[in-house]
Amino acid sequence: MKIVFTDIKTLGYEVNLSGLEELGNLRIYEQIPDEDIGKVLCRENPDVSVIVTNASRLSRDNLKDLTELKLICQTGTGYDNIDVDYCREQGIGVTNVPGYAGNSVAQFTFAMFFYLQFHCRYYDDFIKTGQYSSEVPENYSEHEFYELDGKTWGIIGLGDIGRRVAKYAESFGCNVIWYSVTGNTGKSTPYHQVALDELLATSDILSIHAPMSPLTYDLITMNELKKMKSTAILLNLGRGGIVNEADLAKALDQGIISAAGLDVLEKEPIEASNPLLRLKDPNRVFITPHIAYGSVEARERVMESVCRSIRSFKEGTRYNRVD
Repeated sequence: MKIVFTDIKTLGYEVNLSGLEELGNLRIYEQIPDEDIGKVLCRENPDVSVIVTNASRLSRDNLKDLTELKLICQTGTGYDNIDVDYCREQGIGVTNVPGYAGNSVAQFTFAMFFYLQFHCRYYDDFIKTGQYSSEVPENYSEHEFYELDGKTWGIIGLGDIGRRVAKYAESFGCNVIWYSVTGNTGKSTPYHQVALDELLATSDILSIHAPMSPLTYDLITMNELKKMKSTAILLNLGRGGIVNEADLAKALDQGIISAAGLDVLEKEPIEASNPLLRLKDPNRVFITPHIAYGSVEARERVMESVCRSIRSFKEGTRYNRVD
């Protein structure tokens, strides 16, 4: 079995590939440009039977000449980068890794929140730049912070990650509410489901844990941001593109909301022209390079799951299949 990893560089972390090496002849690429995948693989690995990918966009255009391809393994939960309809049409299996990063992303959500809510950057810089040694301000009123107890934490997307965030928020004394983009009633959850407008208007913290889809693209634009509290903090750990970044930058500059934390962007890596890099007050936004999923434990689960998916495919069973 010939296995190709098309874009290991995009993981951002080292992973244990010994399991893949045991399953077949493994070829690893740092990152093949999407438009060159078909050409490169046809030239160097024309008989590839399994593609492992993190972010490569795989479609008819770059897969059509790979006649021996039988399986594509996504090293994450979201698989909107893969044309599943084409794969189904061609009998190519597609797998993902659901639930592997629930703890990691949920805990990172709170790391982002606390960093913003308690102005950690400001106070750390205040010490390290020597200001605290030379002057003690009369007050810190421009950088006040609030307790979580009694606040309302709103969630968009109450899947595995969203439920973990809800549980953590509840343990801090928050009232948890949530909104379903698909209209799922969530009868098995104890948390109160609300319409989007109510979620926006009442949430002190709003965190997004939804996948990318036609229903979620540009879900949060200036229209929605204006419905939020001026003291609200917005956190997006779902997918870039759910929040309109140009509108978010304007909202932060105008004080429409207090702050935002983003682990995902519409275009990754971030483009130099992204308006979020040019805020009047850069401390209003905290951006990380899509790393929330990347705890050591989560990375171990990813590769174990991918290897299990390949073994399952060889045995004729459908572990984690999405096609």
